[in-house]
Amino acid sequence: MDDGALTLLGFGPEGWGAVLLRAALTTAILSVCAFAIGAVLGTLCAWAKLGGAKPIRWLAEGYTTVMRGVPDLLVIYLFYFGGRQAVSALAQFFGMGPGGVEVNGFLAGALAIGLISGAGQGEVLRGAYHAIPKGEIEAGRVAGMGRWLLFRRVIFPQGLRTALPALGNQWQNVIKESALVSVTGVVETLRQISVAADSTQLPFLFYAVGAGIYLAITTGSGLVFRAAEWWTMRGQPAARSH
Repeated sequence: MDDGALTLLGFGPEGWGAVLLRAALTTAILSVCAFAIGAVLGTLCAWAKLGGAKPIRWLAEGYTTVMRGVPDLLVIYLFYFGGRQAVSALAQFFGMGPGGVEVNGFLAGALAIGLISGAGQGEVLRGAYHAIPKGEIEAGRVAGMGRWLLFRRVIFPQGLRTALPALGNQWQNVIKESALVSVTGVVETLRQISVAADSTQLPFLFYAVGAGIYLAITTGSGLVFRAAEWWTMRGQPAARSH
């Protein structure tokens, strides 16, 4: 890499280092928010499919089917542009005038990706529950454990141990899907990289840097998930063998 490229990627007055770092931070925050929304929705979805009334199970099945069948980018468009139209209609209804309220691109993107991730996380959690030996759940009930104590002592720790690897994959998907939020105007990594590439006419350099940023985020967070997996496997034969 020559001195000119180092200058462009540096933190000096001519460098793009600071704005790329802010964009990477935006990507990370957006991904965390979307994953958290997906975790809440996925938990509710798994609960509905496992023990909810029939209409609630149908609703959960419909949610999963729609989120898995509709392209991710279309979901983001529906939330951002459709949400803007809905908010404008409400604003006019309450006498605020057209264009009085704008939809925040970050919020719309986080909600859209969270909805997409929630469908996947729900299936992961449902599968993790079914992987728990039924005898252990029955033993907890026979021992007099209430619903919440049974969940805390048996279902949650064993389900989490099974679900973590697949939840790590869901997290990686959320990071990659966050790049789609650039269509809403949020200055995350991909949008900032595109601006830098257009401004400097050095697309290969900046898109390669963008790939490195995403790789750094996914690799670093992957190490966190692996550490969490190791922690949940403490005392298990598989954990002692490594």
